[in-house]
Amino acid sequence: MVGSNGGDHVAGHVLTTRSTAREGLDPSRVNRVRPAYQQVADQLRDRILDGSLGSGDRLPTELDLADIFGVSRSTVREALRVLASRDLIYTTRGTTGGTFVSRVQFEKVSEYLETSLGLMSGTDDVTLGDLLEARELLEVPAAGLAALRHEEHHLEEMKQVVEREKQTRGRGMKFREHRNFHGIVVNAAGNGLIGVMTEPVFRVLQARLARGEMDAGFWREVDDDHLEILDRIRDRDSDGASAAMKDHLAKLSIAYRDTPLV
Repeated sequence: MVGSNGGDHVAGHVLTTRSTAREGLDPSRVNRVRPAYQQVADQLRDRILDGSLGSGDRLPTELDLADIFGVSRSTVREALRVLASRDLIYTTRGTTGGTFVSRVQFEKVSEYLETSLGLMSGTDDVTLGDLLEARELLEVPAAGLAALRHEEHHLEEMKQVVEREKQTRGRGMKFREHRNFHGIVVNAAGNGLIGVMTEPVFRVLQARLARGEMDAGFWREVDDDHLEILDRIRDRDSDGASAAMKDHLAKLSIAYRDTPLV
């Protein structure tokens, strides 16, 4: 009887200990062990992003990588496949072939962002308000930089776009010329990264809003605003250019929010 009770007591103690241990290993607080190939891919990715491996650098062979990481060649092969799917590396054949770190181009990054933003804007993840706010945060300072850094050809290109805006008919074409003007202002800012971020926002907004009907008065006001921005940039008035762009985008935001899509 005592033995039985003692056994029950021990069993109960064991169960309590196991329960406590499990509570201490709450899945939400535990770092799950990642597959070996993913760990290899993550480390190589980190080396690429921190510049240890630069664009055009040749990676060691699969055999050497397997030895470096202490894994099988099949694990290395799967890791390289993951990196290639993200356009971080590419492989060529032949005597001078191998696996190399990719040189990512601004256009590819911009296209990826446009696709991602387009998908997200179809849900509650990215609203029209989010897009308009992001546009202001990017373009207002860009106009100020354009006033300081522009070259003569930027002024001529902006002037030509405004002239085409006045002659263009059809909402789709007008939206395109409108976007072209803003794109030139961003280019004149002399920072390619700003362009990478703004162009996808332009395109997603155009896709969402080009279906809306805007009256002739709206487009005349757009033309006038663009001329004002152009004048401030030509005068190298950084504060004035930023202020003119801010006022312009505020008007656009009101018009875009109030215009029903058809």
